Amino acid sequence: MSVRTDLALETVAAAKTEIPGIIQEKREGAGCTVTEITVESDMAGMRIGKSKGIYVTVETDRANADSDEFNEAVDAMAEEIGRLLPKEGEILVLGLGNNDITPDALGPQAIARILATRHLSAELGPEHPFSALRPVCALAPGVLGQTGIEVAEIARSLCDRIKPAGVIAVDALACADIKRLGRTIQITDTGISPGSGVQNKRKEISKATLGVPVVALGVPTVVDMYTIAENISGKAPEPDMPNMIVTPRDIDKLIERMAKFVGFAINKALFPEMTVEDFIALS
Repeated sequence: MSVRTDLALETVAAAKTEIPGIIQEKREGAGCTVTEITVESDMAGMRIGKSKGIYVTVETDRANADSDEFNEAVDAMAEEIGRLLPKEGEILVLGLGNNDITPDALGPQAIARILATRHLSAELGPEHPFSALRPVCALAPGVLGQTGIEVAEIARSLCDRIKPAGVIAVDALACADIKRLGRTIQITDTGISPGSGVQNKRKEISKATLGVPVVALGVPTVVDMYTIAENISGKAPEPDMPNMIVTPRDIDKLIERMAKFVGFAINKALFPEMTVEDFIALS
C-alpha cells in the first residue's frame, strides 16, 4: 500500500532510496527544523507523485503560545514564505476549506487573521501611512458543496479581475506520521489541489491554471487509518478492513492555534516592517 500523504517530506522518505533530480537540504531555524526539497524535473516528480518545484517543510512546537518563542517562530516561517513570493505587487490570499468541518477549517480561520490592505489607498488617501502598505486582499471562497462553484474557478475569476502579482493558498493537509499533526507546515511554489489529502481532489490552483505564481501553505490535520495501521504493524491492512480518516480529539484547539500562527506568518511575510504585536492589535 502506498503512503497517503500531502507532505513531500514523507513521500521522499517512503521511497527509501535516493532519487536523481530530487535535492534535499535540512537546516535549523529559530525553534524549528526546516527541510527543503527541490524536485528538479517532471520525471523525478513522478517518482514521488509531486510536481516539479520547491517544497519547504517547517516543523515546530512554538506555535502554541503568545511568547517571544512564538514570535521567533512566526519570523522564521515568514522568511520561508517570503522566499517563494513575488517581492512586489498585490497578493491574493485564499483560505481553502470548509469552516463547518473543524479539521478542514484551517484556511477560513487563517483568513480571519490576514491584514487586508488593498482598499486602504482609495479609502484613506495616498498621504495616509497605511496607504503605503503592500496591497493584499483575502477571501475564504468555501467549497464546491456549499457554493456549486469550483474554488479554482473562483480563483481564476478573481485573478482575471484584480490581476494580483501572486496568490497564497492556505489549506488543511493529510500526513502519514501522527507526530506531524498540527506541528508541521508545508510551503510550496507548485500550487495545490484542494481536498486531495482525503481523496476529494478538486481542480488545481497553480501558476498553470491562474497565470500568476501560487504559493500553497498547509498544515496536516488528518491521517489515514490504513497508514496508521501500517506504520504500527509494519504490514498493509487486510483489503476488507474498513478505512477512515482520523483527526486529533483536540482538533478545535489545534486549528485555532495553527490558523493564528499561519495567518500571522503570512502577514509578517507581506508586511516585514510590522510586528506580531501589530497584527494582534489589528486582528
